[in-house]
Amino acid sequence: MLCILLGVLALHLLVFILLIVSTASSQWSLEKEGHTDLWYNCHSDQNGYHCLQASTGDWIQAVQALMILAVVFCFVSLLAFAYQLFRLFKGGRFYFTSIFQILASVFVMCAAIIYTVMRPKSERDYGYSYVLAWVAFPLSLISGLIYLILRKKD
Repeated sequence: MLCILLGVLALHLLVFILLIVSTASSQWSLEKEGHTDLWYNCHSDQNGYHCLQASTGDWIQAVQALMILAVVFCFVSLLAFAYQLFRLFKGGRFYFTSIFQILASVFVMCAAIIYTVMRPKSERDYGYSYVLAWVAFPLSLISGLIYLILRKKD
C-alpha cells in the first residue's frame, strides 16, 4: 500500500510541476521573430528584443484564469491528500482529493481548448508550454480517478 501511495503522490507532484511550468513559462506559441505566452508577447527586430504584455482580449484572460485555477486546485488537492492521509478513517476514500484533482484537469482542458480555438491564425507553431498543458490534462484526470478508487488501508 505504501508503494501505491508513493506512486500516486509522485504522479500528483509531476502534474503539479507540469502545471506550474506550463502556466509560467513563455513558449505557448512560437514564430521566427519571437514567442508568445499567456503573459507576454516577445519579438525581435532590428532594434532589439521587445516584450509587450499579452493582448487584453477576454479569451486570453480566460486562459490565464483557468490555468491559475488549475494550479491552485492541484495544490489544494495535494494538501487535501496529505490531510486525509493522516485523518481519514480506515477504509475511507480520498473523495475531496479526487474532486479537486478532477476539477484541475477540467480547468486545464478548458484553457487549452480556448487557446487552441482563439489564438491568432498565423505561421506560429505551438510551443512546449502548450504541449505541457495538454500532457498535464490526462495525467491529472488519471490521478483524480486513482484517488477516487483508492481506499485508506492502515
